[in-house]
Amino acid sequence: MSETIPHSSALRRQLRTTARLTALIGGPLFWLGTLLHPARDGWSIAAVGERYGLTHDIQAAGLFLQVICLASVIALGTQITRLRDLRAWYAALTGTLLWFALIIFDGSHNPVRAEYAPSLVHEPADLDTPAALIVFPALLVFPLGYVWLARTLGRHGLRWAGVLLGVGATVYTVGGLFIFTSGPRFGLIQLFEVAGATSYAVGFILLGRAAANDLHQPR
Repeated sequence: MSETIPHSSALRRQLRTTARLTALIGGPLFWLGTLLHPARDGWSIAAVGERYGLTHDIQAAGLFLQVICLASVIALGTQITRLRDLRAWYAALTGTLLWFALIIFDGSHNPVRAEYAPSLVHEPADLDTPAALIVFPALLVFPLGYVWLARTLGRHGLRWAGVLLGVGATVYTVGGLFIFTSGPRFGLIQLFEVAGATSYAVGFILLGRAAANDLHQPR
């Protein structure tokens, strides 16, 4: 019994719907997990127990939906007019996957570490080679991928979506870097991460709204 390949218009309609819904849900979910994130030092993580892992689960769910959104937009192809466009989308997709891995690692590793050695949580002494292979690529590719994507979106008439995504990813990553430069109790960490996640989430919402209209053609 042969399988029937969906008509191209029906397939594009499904891709648009998928891109829209995953953007509209994925962006706010990531923001919510960031907003609910408890204090990051080992003693605070031990005190809140499962809540630390739960906030990371929410963030991870949001990132997973964002990956589906980006893949759907790539499949639509309306924003890819040259190889450089495709590379920008792949960079953002790769950065999101790496950040997904970082969030999963953080949410599972640090609560366990906090029970036995709270003084080591989010400290350089706890960053061994396997952890570094997850953390450092994510810290680099996640913001750079979205800054690159922002330039591509600007060429396709989605300047504000690109700006919000690029700025949001960068500000959020800076907040994470404060953990290493100023310690997990530094007061600006949560401020930067929430501000960055807010901009990032709104950027995804705008991207999702544009996906409903099959996105814009390049200028």
